[in-house]
Amino acid sequence: MKNTLSHAIVWFRQDLRLSDNPAFTAACREHDAIIPIYILDDSLPLGGAQRWWLHHSLLSLQKNLKKSGLGLCLRQGNPLDVLTQLLHDYNVQTIYWNRCYEPFAIERDTVIKAFFQASGIRVITTNGSLLHEPWEIKTQTGSFFKVFTPFWRACLKQITVPKKVSVPHTPKTIELDSDLLVSWKLLPTKPNWAKDFALHWEPGERGALQKLEHFIDVHLIGYDISRDVPFKDATSKLSPHFHFGEISVWDVWRAIERVACNKKHDIRSVERFLSEMGWREFSYHLLYHIPSLPQSNFKSDFDAFPWKNDPVALKAWQQGNTGYPIVDAGMRELWHTGYMHNRVRMIVASFLTKHLLIDWRIGASWFLDTLVDADTASNSASWQWVAGCGADAAPYFRIFNPILQGEKFDPDGAYVKQWVPELRSVSARWIHQPWMAPSDQCGLLLGKDYPHPIVDHAAARKRALLHYQTMKKKHD
Repeated sequence: MKNTLSHAIVWFRQDLRLSDNPAFTAACREHDAIIPIYILDDSLPLGGAQRWWLHHSLLSLQKNLKKSGLGLCLRQGNPLDVLTQLLHDYNVQTIYWNRCYEPFAIERDTVIKAFFQASGIRVITTNGSLLHEPWEIKTQTGSFFKVFTPFWRACLKQITVPKKVSVPHTPKTIELDSDLLVSWKLLPTKPNWAKDFALHWEPGERGALQKLEHFIDVHLIGYDISRDVPFKDATSKLSPHFHFGEISVWDVWRAIERVACNKKHDIRSVERFLSEMGWREFSYHLLYHIPSLPQSNFKSDFDAFPWKNDPVALKAWQQGNTGYPIVDAGMRELWHTGYMHNRVRMIVASFLTKHLLIDWRIGASWFLDTLVDADTASNSASWQWVAGCGADAAPYFRIFNPILQGEKFDPDGAYVKQWVPELRSVSARWIHQPWMAPSDQCGLLLGKDYPHPIVDHAAARKRALLHYQTMKKKHD
């Protein structure tokens, strides 16, 4: 029964949407007046690319709340202090939020929840971002899964698609002081390295829904194959919208299920796309059970691996100047768009950890700063997977050959030429190894117009395998 004349706080975090938002919906159902708030906690990590996205996502949320007669309060500072002050000033009885699963967020939220409950304040937390809570999926022995396939099989067995939650009525808003979004200075200025981001992205609920509709209408059929071809741009690109919670995982699941009911549709592609959502779930499952995943090797034998400290090679990788076209194209796509195609992410990560022998944590840190979709969970699990030290990992001796990967997934060099314009005159035959082209067919001066390879693939592969064997002997 509704608590008459009650006030509540809805603390938005990684759930910047109104549609199918369980915390927001529950607060609207139970209270006459609510305070929607977003708190910028500068003590928590937030990469540069994600600061750009957050600015625009909050603008979108403000507009959507305003349409419902509500205002979004923006405050900067320690969340416990900010919430305590609001409780004191506005006679709030209940706080609502959707759960976050990063270790630092769990620690923060546990302290805040215990503090307010001890003060007689109700704290209602809900799942607004995952298909299953990380603790719900267990092996037959009651442990957590360390391999994806049995994990996903268990998820599918337990899955029950809920009805979409909806707001029955909009409560009143409580007028209060709010920071100006521009005062947070989330956007880069000098230089404005994100100037092209808006050409590729529309943060917010509307942008997320448009991405989903476009993917279903244009790319879902054939996704199983075309998802690996970077130039086709055939993936959903929902990952940043998932990260900021601008679209519900259940809204996406229901939309894909409706498509799957059409017998004419490509069921293999539907299953493949849903399994990609499963990998996101698996990453959060791992992070919840292994809080040290962002810092520590899942496989402890890698603690003895002799990573190199090579600032020159690292800078060449970051700037897309390695001399390997598919690697450089990926790193430049990342810089210009805040995103990189998934196949290419694996190639550039393998190159950093196995060709250059640079610690996967350094690569993961760079991605956290430059990717608009950089989840702590997916980023850490994926880098460890490629490096060979993670759960369900590719074996270390699986070293991506950047030449063959380019020839297989970008055969005519369209992706490379899009992001590495100095190679546009190179023919498809030589586009992935321009250093091998006859001088009269290259169309550029290597070492001046485009760098020579910073390492030889064959030699780098041999060196990496030697280090791996040495590490194994030390561990054994």
